[in-house]
Amino acid sequence: MALDLKKFIGRFVGEARDHLSRLEAGLADLIETGRLPPEQLDALFRSAHTIKGSARMLKLTGLAETANRVEDVLGAVRDGRIPTTSELGQRLMRAVDHLSRVVDRIEATEGNDQPCDASVNEDLLAASTGATEPGPKQIAVDAHPGTTTASTTEAAADGDGDGDGGEATSGPATLRASDQVRVRVAKLDELINLLGEVISSQTRLRHRLLEARALEARLRPLLTPLDRTGPGPAANAALHQFVLSLRELVQEQERLVGELNQRALTMRMLPLSTVLDPSARVARELARSLGREIHCEVRGGEIEIDRYIIDRLGDALVHLLRNAIDHGIEPPDERVAAGKPPIGHLRLIARQEGAGVLIEIADDGRGLDRDRIVAKAVQQGLIEPHRSIEISDDQLADLLCLPGFTTSPIITELSGRGVGLDAVKRAIHDELQGAMAVASRPGRGTKLTLRLPLSLALIRILLLRAGDQLFGLPAQHIVELILIDKAETIQVADRPAVVLRNEIVPLVALSDLLGDAGASAPISPDRATASRTRSLVVVLGLRQAKLGLVVDQIVDERDMIVKPLPDHLRDFGPVGGLVSGMVVTGDNDLVAVLQAPALLEIARQTRHQAVARRASRQGEARPPAAGQRILVVDDSLNTREIEKEILEAYGYRVTLAEDGLEGWQKALGGQFDAILTDVEMPGLDGFTLTAKLRENERYRATPIVIITSRQKEEDKQRGIQVGADAYIVKGAFDQSSLVETLRNLLG
Repeated sequence: MALDLKKFIGRFVGEARDHLSRLEAGLADLIETGRLPPEQLDALFRSAHTIKGSARMLKLTGLAETANRVEDVLGAVRDGRIPTTSELGQRLMRAVDHLSRVVDRIEATEGNDQPCDASVNEDLLAASTGATEPGPKQIAVDAHPGTTTASTTEAAADGDGDGDGGEATSGPATLRASDQVRVRVAKLDELINLLGEVISSQTRLRHRLLEARALEARLRPLLTPLDRTGPGPAANAALHQFVLSLRELVQEQERLVGELNQRALTMRMLPLSTVLDPSARVARELARSLGREIHCEVRGGEIEIDRYIIDRLGDALVHLLRNAIDHGIEPPDERVAAGKPPIGHLRLIARQEGAGVLIEIADDGRGLDRDRIVAKAVQQGLIEPHRSIEISDDQLADLLCLPGFTTSPIITELSGRGVGLDAVKRAIHDELQGAMAVASRPGRGTKLTLRLPLSLALIRILLLRAGDQLFGLPAQHIVELILIDKAETIQVADRPAVVLRNEIVPLVALSDLLGDAGASAPISPDRATASRTRSLVVVLGLRQAKLGLVVDQIVDERDMIVKPLPDHLRDFGPVGGLVSGMVVTGDNDLVAVLQAPALLEIARQTRHQAVARRASRQGEARPPAAGQRILVVDDSLNTREIEKEILEAYGYRVTLAEDGLEGWQKALGGQFDAILTDVEMPGLDGFTLTAKLRENERYRATPIVIITSRQKEEDKQRGIQVGADAYIVKGAFDQSSLVETLRNLLG
C-alpha cells in the first residue's frame, strides 16, 4: 500500500516555519553587522539542510531546490569561498521570504508541490560562486534590520494574479500566524498524566454519588413519618432533588472529562507508519549487507497509536527483523534449491482489533529449527534431556526469549549474544502491557504476533472479586464472560473444564490459582465449581490458548490508569511475574492488575502436574506405552495441548497438527501407531481426513479416534462409516477414557 505523504504536511509546515524563523533571525544579524559567528552559521546551515531534506521526502521538489541553493550559499560562506557581507544577507533574506510564501501555498493547497521563482534560484547560484550582482530583482532594505520590502517587479514575478498560485501584485501584505503550535513531548506527557489524575478523581466522585443515593434510600423511611406534621415531604423532595442535581453534575463532568481526555490522547497519537516504514527500510539494508534480497510488505501504517508505545516499539521491531533476516531468510542459492524464489518475503502487517492493535512480523524463511533449539536448551541445562520431546511450540518460543539464549554458533555484529528476543519480551510484556506469540513451520517461515494496546495512558480494566480480594484484568486479554452450570463441566486431568464451541477450556478458581502461584504443590479441586450450581467464568485468551477463571463477582469495567509497580517489587518472587501494576478504585483502594500470560502459565504447569500424578498412579497397575507414536489433529490449541500432555504422561510420543490438511501431510510424511482427530476444522474436516487415511495403504488398519463436540447419532454413524474405530464426545471427555480407548485399540 502506497504511503499517503499528504498526512505529514501539517507537521512539515510547522517545522519548516520554525527553521525559516531561525534563518530570518540569523540573516537579520548578518544584514546589520555584516558577519556571523561560526556556531550561528552552522545553525543556519542545518536549518536550510533540514528544510531541503524534509521537502524531498514529501516530493516538494520546488521548495527543496531553493532550500538547496540557500544551503549551497551558506556552505560556501562556511568554507571561506565567499565573504560574509550585508549585501549577501539581503540576497539570502529575499530567498527566505520567497520560501515562506511557498510554504504558505503548500499549506493552502494541502500538500501540492509549488514551483519556486527561477530568478531566486539564479540569484542564489550566482551568490554561491561569489558574484556580487544580486540579479535582476532589487531588494530594498528597511530601516529596521531583519525586514525587507519587495519591489513591484518581484511581486510580479512571484505571481501576476492570473491564477497560477502566485501572490497578487496589489493590495497590502497580510500577516498570518501559524495554525500549529509545537509542544515538547515532555509537556504533553505531563498533561496526559494530569488528565489521568483528573479521571481518577472523577471515579471517586462517582463513588460518592453512589454513597449519596444509598444515603437517600436509608433516610427516606426516617423522613416519611414526618409527613403528617409537614416537613416530611419537603425534606424528602429536597434530598431527592439534591441527589438528582449531583447525578447530573457528575454525569456532565464525566462527559467533559472523557471528551477532554480523548482529545488530549489524540494529540499524542502517531501513525504506525512512522515506525513501520523505517523498520522496513532497515530490514532491506540489513538483508543487502548479508548478500540477500527481500521484499518487505508493510500494511496498516495508517493505524494511530500512542507515541509512548511507538517510541518503545522501534527497538523491538529491529530485534525481530534482525532475527528474521539473520536466522530465517535463506541466501538466494539456498532458497532456489528449496524451490523458493530467490527474493525473500517479509511482512509487517498491523490491524486494529478491539481496543488494541495486532502487529504481525512474518517471513517465508526456513522457520525455527526445533532440534537445534532443544539441543541448545539441554546443553545449557534449561530442560532435562528426557523431557525434550515434550516441549510444545509455546514453550519453544519461551526458550528463545530467555536471557542469553541463542542458537547462533558464532558471535557476530548481528547475532550470537543472546540479547534479542528476551529484550523484546520484556519491552512488550512489562513496558507496553502487551503479549507476543510465535508460530513457525519448518521450511515455510516464522510469524511473530505482537498484541498491543492503543494507549497506555488509559487501559480498559475489568475489576472482579475472587474470595475476599479484588483484582483487575486488562480487557484486551478477555475473550468472554460466561455463566456455566456444574452439570456442563467435564473432568480433564483431575481438573474441571468446559467445552466452548468445540474447544476444551480448563477451569480454575482464581483464588486457588493465586494462592498457589508461588508454590510447587498442585492446585486443589475448584472450590467455586464444587460449592455452587452456577459459576461465573472469565475466559482469558492468549496465543490461541484459553483459560476459564472462576470468580465470585464482576465489580466494574472501565478505563483506568495503571500505575507501574515500584522497582523493588518488579522482580520480587511471584508478585513481579503476576502483577503488572496497580489501579485505584473510587474508594481509594489499591487493586493489583494481573498479567494474563503469567496466569495461563501457572495453570498449564499445575495441569501438567495433575496429569503426571494421575498417570503415575495408573502406571503402577498398567505398564506405560513403549514410545508408540500418536498424531493429534485439532484446530484448537487448548485441545491439542491437553491431549498431548495426557498422552505423553503415559509414555506416548505425540505429534501435533493444527488442521486437517496439515494432519494429512504429516501422516504421509511419517508413520503413526494411532491418530486422534477433531471433526470441525478448516480446509479438511475430520470425516474427510479419516476417509482419506483409510484409502491409504499405510493407514487402513491404523486405529483412528474421532474426538469432537458433535454428539448427534447421525454424526457418530458417519464417523463409523468413514472408518473411525472410536468416537469420543468432548462433553464426555475424560483422561482415563482416552487412554483406555487407545490401549484397547493398540493392544
